[in-house]
Amino acid sequence: MAWYTVDNRESVWRWSIEHFIIAISLFFFEVVFKIATGTALFPAIIPIFLLSLAIGFALEFLISLLPDIASSIVRRLAVLALGVIFAIEYFVFLEYKVFYDVKTVVGGAGGVVNQFMGDALAVILTPSGIICLILFLLPFVLSWRIPFIKGSHAYREKKWPPLAMAGGSLAVCLAALLALGPFGESFFTRYNFQTSVSNFGLATSLIKDIRHSSSGGAAEREFHIERERSTSAIALEAGRKLSPLLFHVVGEYIDTDRFGPVMMDIDFSSLSGDYEYTDAYVQSLTPTTRNSMTGIFQGYNLIFISAEAFSAEAIREDLTPTLYRLANNGIQFTEYYQFASAGTTGGECANIFGCLATEGGDSVKGKAYDNNYFTMGNVLNRLGYNGWAFHNNTYDYYDRDITHNNLGYNNGYMGYGNGMEQWVEWQWPQSDYEMIRGTFDNLYCDAEPFNVYYMSVSGHGGYSWDGNAMSGKYYDEYMAAGLDYSETVAAYLACNMDLDRALEYLVGQLEERGMADHTVIVISADHFPYGLDSDGSLSNLAELYGYPVENSIQRDHNRLIIWSGSLEGREPIVVDDPVSAVDVLPTLLNLFGAEWDSRLLPGRDVFSEAQPVVFNLSYDWVSDLGTYFADSNTFIPREGATIPDGYVEATTRYVENKVNYCAVLLEYDYYGHIFGYQGDVQEVHDAGRANYVPPSTVEADAEETEG
Repeated sequence: MAWYTVDNRESVWRWSIEHFIIAISLFFFEVVFKIATGTALFPAIIPIFLLSLAIGFALEFLISLLPDIASSIVRRLAVLALGVIFAIEYFVFLEYKVFYDVKTVVGGAGGVVNQFMGDALAVILTPSGIICLILFLLPFVLSWRIPFIKGSHAYREKKWPPLAMAGGSLAVCLAALLALGPFGESFFTRYNFQTSVSNFGLATSLIKDIRHSSSGGAAEREFHIERERSTSAIALEAGRKLSPLLFHVVGEYIDTDRFGPVMMDIDFSSLSGDYEYTDAYVQSLTPTTRNSMTGIFQGYNLIFISAEAFSAEAIREDLTPTLYRLANNGIQFTEYYQFASAGTTGGECANIFGCLATEGGDSVKGKAYDNNYFTMGNVLNRLGYNGWAFHNNTYDYYDRDITHNNLGYNNGYMGYGNGMEQWVEWQWPQSDYEMIRGTFDNLYCDAEPFNVYYMSVSGHGGYSWDGNAMSGKYYDEYMAAGLDYSETVAAYLACNMDLDRALEYLVGQLEERGMADHTVIVISADHFPYGLDSDGSLSNLAELYGYPVENSIQRDHNRLIIWSGSLEGREPIVVDDPVSAVDVLPTLLNLFGAEWDSRLLPGRDVFSEAQPVVFNLSYDWVSDLGTYFADSNTFIPREGATIPDGYVEATTRYVENKVNYCAVLLEYDYYGHIFGYQGDVQEVHDAGRANYVPPSTVEADAEETEG
C-alpha cells in the first residue's frame, strides 16, 4: 500500500484528488441517476452540481478529522455506501415509477421485500440494469487506484483539510442557494420528495427528507388563512357561484339557501391548544352545503374496491363488459385522477382516509391507533352496518393486520393467512373472483346493511402470459378478441378480466337476491399500472393510454366508478369537473347522507359548490380553468377559459393549505383532538355490532306495524 506525504508538489496534487473523491463521485451518481430515470438534466443540473459539492465537502470535513489510514478507508466506504443507495433508489424507481422516500423504503420491509427482491432481480439482470449497477459501483472501484495519503506532522497540526472542507461546503452551499432560481420556493416552502429529487438531486432530497421526517412539525405549520378566503372570492368573481355539475344533475341551478351547511357543532374554543394553527385554519373555511344528491344512497349497502393497478383503459366493452356496464350506468367521472406517491399504500390512503400520503410508506401505518372518525368503516359502523375489510394477498402485507382493523369495520380484517385461504388459491397474483365470491357467499350476503372494503390484487404486475397467473388464466379469451397490443399491455388487459368476472358474479348475485337497487359499488385504483414498464420511459403505458405520457398529470389520469342498481335506466349523471381520489370520501359521505363536516376533509363533495381543484404532493393542480405545474411555476389555461386576476396565486395557496392539512391529519391524531382519542379498537367494533339490526327483524317489525 503506497503512502504519500503532503510535503511536495506531487503529493499536494494527490491530496486534492483524495479529498475530492466523495464530491466528484456524488455528482457522477446524480448525473447517472437523472439520465437513467428519464428526468431532464437542465436547468436542474446547476443546483445539483453545487449541492453535490457542498454535501461532498461536508462529509469530507467529518472524515478528515479521523487519522490518516482510517479517513482513507472510511472515505472509500462512503463512496460505496452512496453508490448502493443510488442503486437501490434507481431499481425502486424502475419498479414503482416514483421516487421513494426513506419512510416508504424502510416501511416496505418484511413481506414487501420478499416480493420486491424477485421483481428487482428481474430488472437488475437486464442490460440497462447491469450497466447502471456497474456505473454506481465504478467510483468505489476506481477510488482504490488513488494512493492513500499521509500528511506530515506539521501539515496536520495546521488542520488545513478539515477547515478547507468545512469552508468549502459552506461557500458552495451558499452558491447553490443563490443558483436555485425558479426552484427556490420548492426548496424552502413546497417540499416534496418527488420534485426535490428531480430539481435538487437524490442526496439533497434524502437529507431533506430525514430532517423533515424527524422534525415532527406538521402541526406547527401556518396556513394561508386570508388567502384561503380570497380563493372563494376569486371563484365567485369567475362566475362559479355554483358548480356547473349541478346543472348536469338536476337541469337547473339550485337555491343553496334551501340547504343547510355541511358542518358539525364543534366548540373549538374548548379544545386544547395543541393545534392552534390547524384549528384556526379549519374555522376559517366556509362549509359546503347539502345538495340534490345528498342522501340518495342513505341506508344502502356499500362495497368499496381499491383496485390494484386499475386504469380507465381497463374498462372495455369487449374484454371487461361488467366494468363497462358499471362505469357507464353509474355516476360517470370523465376527469378522474389517482395521484401516485407511495405505491399501493398511497392509493389506499387516499381512498380510505380521503388524504394524500404525505407520510409516504408510513401514511396508513401512522393511523393504526388514531381516531379515524371519517372513514366509511367508522361512519357506517356508527349507523349499525355490518363491516368487513378484505385482501386476497398475504394478510400482514404492509401491516394490514394492524392498520385495517382500525378502519371501523366491526367484523375486522381478513387476508390470506387469517381466513382468506378458505376460498382463494395461492398463486401470483391471487384471484379477485375467488375472493369476492367466497366472501360474499359465506360472510355478508345475508348481513344487510353491509359495508365491505376490498383491496384487490389480480391486476398486479409483472404482466406476461407465463409470469402472471391472472393473465394466463384469460389468455384464450383475450386472444379471441383479436386485439393488437404488445404482450405486456395485452397481459395487463387480460389480468383485469378477473376483476371483471368477480364483479359479474357479484352484480348477478345482488340482482338475483333483490339487493342491487340498494347496494352501491365503488371502484378506485390504488395507482396507475406502473408494472407495465421496466424502465423510466413509460412506453408501454403510452401504448395503453394511446398517447405519449409526458407528465405526472397525464400519467395519473384514471376512472372512478360509483354504481348502484337504482341508477340503471336513468338519465346519466356526468361529473366532468376534475376529481381526485381524496374527493371520493366526502362525496360518499354526502351520497349516504351521513353526519360529517366538510371543513375537516381535504377533498370536496363533487356535487357541492366547492371549487373543483385536484392536487398532488408536488403541488401541481388541475382545475376547471387550467393546469398548474409547481416546479416550473407554469399555468396552462384551458381553451376558452377566462382567468380572473390573482386566480393562479390564490389557488396555489389553497393547494398549499390542503397539502399541509393532509400532513397534519396523517402525522398527528387531529380527529382524536376534536372527537376524543381512540379507545380500544375491539370496543369500537362491539359498539357497531350493538347497533346492528338484522334485516329480518326490521321486516318483521314493519309487517307488525302494517297489520
